Amino acid sequence: MTTLGFLYPGHSAEDDYPRIEVLLDSDIRLALTHTDIGEDAHRVDALLEMGSASRLAAGVEELRLAGAEAVVWACTSGSFVYGWEGAHEQVRTLAQSAGLPASSTSFAFAHAVGELGVRRVSVAATYPEDVAAHFVTFLKAAGAEVVATHGSGIITAAEVGTWGRAEVLALARAGDHPDAEAVLLPDTALHTAAHLRDLESELGKPVLTANQVTVREALRLSGRTVREPSLGTLFTQLPPETA
Repeated sequence: MTTLGFLYPGHSAEDDYPRIEVLLDSDIRLALTHTDIGEDAHRVDALLEMGSASRLAAGVEELRLAGAEAVVWACTSGSFVYGWEGAHEQVRTLAQSAGLPASSTSFAFAHAVGELGVRRVSVAATYPEDVAAHFVTFLKAAGAEVVATHGSGIITAAEVGTWGRAEVLALARAGDHPDAEAVLLPDTALHTAAHLRDLESELGKPVLTANQVTVREALRLSGRTVREPSLGTLFTQLPPETA
């Protein structure tokens, strides 16, 4: 049994994780602890507070007791708003606090783009445009070329969590671009685990979503690889070998 730990902000689309655990159909357990988000707002100051070291540290003991072998801060906006260097410092501090390998959803996206072997991507974000721009800056620092960005202007994670299949597909279509080799949907408050096959069929290219890549990142940290086509192209291939 491999237990993977996730610090998930608030309550929006956390049910993606038990769904993914069932789809993986293996000896992998996904343990999730909710963090206090403070103000639910896709606004830079609120997001910086949401991802503060004290808020993340408050959840690590529960994950340690659950036997987690790695921990991922399951939040994109609450990591990329710190910038490339700041996001690194955030996960270093989390790793020290947890005593475990650690990462965040922002780095999960960067690593997933690398695993797919693509360079040109587009972003279909639920966020306001100014917040989406921070994610674009982060991706560029990771070496990706962002050919298009769509921001939906949604302020709260609570509202994003109410979106269903039709809204998710519409978001992906709005963010797609002919030059994009993959489309990224960066919000862990968005339910996507049940729609990955539909998303890729609709767009005809790989689609990376926040909860999907977050689980992949935890698997990477623990040295596990699982193939599951229902979780999209990212889960149909082996990760590249490291020297």
